Amino acid sequence: MKLAQIKAELQAEAVQMNDPHILEQDFKHVFASDLMSDALAMIHEGEHVLFLTGLANVQTLRTAEMLDIPVIIYVRNKQPDAKMMEMADELGISIFNTHLTMFEACGILYGMGLRP
Repeated sequence: MKLAQIKAELQAEAVQMNDPHILEQDFKHVFASDLMSDALAMIHEGEHVLFLTGLANVQTLRTAEMLDIPVIIYVRNKQPDAKMMEMADELGISIFNTHLTMFEACGILYGMGLRP
């Protein structure tokens, strides 16, 4: 599923997009959690994985970096601060946010064919 389609379905806004071509990248999996230790334990390949979380802090960026995840989508309109924006830019991680809850976003993504 192309990120552009996912973005539209989640009514997500780009907060930090380092590469406009990221919208054409295919994603097959989504991992949703506010526990970074769960992400580290459960994600094995980050290339086709979206990271969905309600935790807006630098740990989410560090976790995405370690797992080679190129996109984080924050739920409940969470906004990264200036330090996070700078770090995301340096790491090449694109950040989006949506007003949806984690439950709503996961349901939509599952309905679109993305899997854990």
